[in-house]
Amino acid sequence: MSHRVTPPYLKTLAAFAADTRLSGLPPAARERARWVIADSIPVIAAGMQQPEMKALVAKQLARAGKGDSWVIGANRRAPPLDAALLNGTAGTWLELDEGNLFAKGHPGIQVVPAAVALAQDLGASGPDLLLAVALGYELSSRVHRAAQTRLAIHPHGTYGVIGAAIAAGRLKGFDAAQMLELINCASTMGMATSRQTLLDGATVRNIYTGHSGYMGLMAAQLVECNFTGEIDSPATVYGKVLGDAFDPAGVVAGLGNEWLIAQSYFKLHPIGRYAHSALDALEDLMAKVPGGRLDATQVERIEVRAYFLCSILAEKNIVSSFGARFSVPFALASVLYHGRSGLKSFDEAAVANPTVQALTQRVDLREDKSFTARYPAEQPVTVRIEMKNGAVHEGHCTVTKGEPAKPHTPAELTTKFFELGEPVWGKPVTQQLYDGLMKLEDIGDFRGFGAGLAL
Repeated sequence: MSHRVTPPYLKTLAAFAADTRLSGLPPAARERARWVIADSIPVIAAGMQQPEMKALVAKQLARAGKGDSWVIGANRRAPPLDAALLNGTAGTWLELDEGNLFAKGHPGIQVVPAAVALAQDLGASGPDLLLAVALGYELSSRVHRAAQTRLAIHPHGTYGVIGAAIAAGRLKGFDAAQMLELINCASTMGMATSRQTLLDGATVRNIYTGHSGYMGLMAAQLVECNFTGEIDSPATVYGKVLGDAFDPAGVVAGLGNEWLIAQSYFKLHPIGRYAHSALDALEDLMAKVPGGRLDATQVERIEVRAYFLCSILAEKNIVSSFGARFSVPFALASVLYHGRSGLKSFDEAAVANPTVQALTQRVDLREDKSFTARYPAEQPVTVRIEMKNGAVHEGHCTVTKGEPAKPHTPAELTTKFFELGEPVWGKPVTQQLYDGLMKLEDIGDFRGFGAGLAL
């Protein structure tokens, strides 16, 4: 048996997870946690309408037991493990889920499905749910920020397991010793994910976030059954397995004062985050054009210079709606043609449009290393469009819309909530859900709240 001593940073992390009270969260972190939950639920519902998700729901629930947890957007109920799996998977399908550049991924959609499902199963209060999400998000994000994860690894399905597990442990009332065991167990339960799925448009990638919720809940169950983890699992997994270096001190630096959850972003474009910067530059360009539109058939060339992570979304052979969401050339071409970036600009009809496909081939996307050096504090992109008549138009992005330095307004997020929710639930249910989530601290029993809503 090993006689190694638990590292101090892990003891600090576990104690923070077990002992922090909702009153200890600054207003910005509390408000952001509320919106992370509220934003995630209609995003999940919209993703659940995809035919692949409908088929998965049918197969997954065919032999599942009864439960109180929403399968959001399917008007079904399930045990928390099944609900977390299905909701997490649906939540990334349309690329509208919240994210965090400093956490290097999308913590919310990996934590919220597990926390909501378990809160309904346990009959936890709204304040307990809010705190569980905030802590799971914050502490798992800190682990991943401290890691130099390999670029080939997709961040979904990795550190999100830790976040979902911490949220579950908090809802179950784990003490610091249990939290320590939980973190060490959960850290080893992530997937060997592939970033290439994005570039190939492979929809298997969406199960990664479902995996985070499912395995986070399973990790908490294992600890309840006295399973044990390594002495320092985060350092092993993120310093040797998924990454090449890990900074333990960085995990807890500023803990309780700096809140990464308050530095997250929300998405209004249904595409990969780095492509948002290019669309912001295009929007800046179009604002200078008389009438705000260009004739897409008269575009000769589109030159894009971007930071590295934006520049790698360079695929031009787009054959599916999902693949279209991870191509800067297609995003620019489709938005130029349609005049907006809604879901229809990235559906199968848009992919089949010959004008959009032809314009996609005219995009020259390359990295500007000076832009990369400014990332992630800034996300610089320049878009330059040359017309067939010789006219040239140029637009710029310095900070992507939705980032803390350039946040979306509550009104914009509310509009997104209703635009995604109403087609699935209708206006009365959508309004009732929205009103409840905006006053989450007033909900004494989240299971009771959920029982009154057919989602």
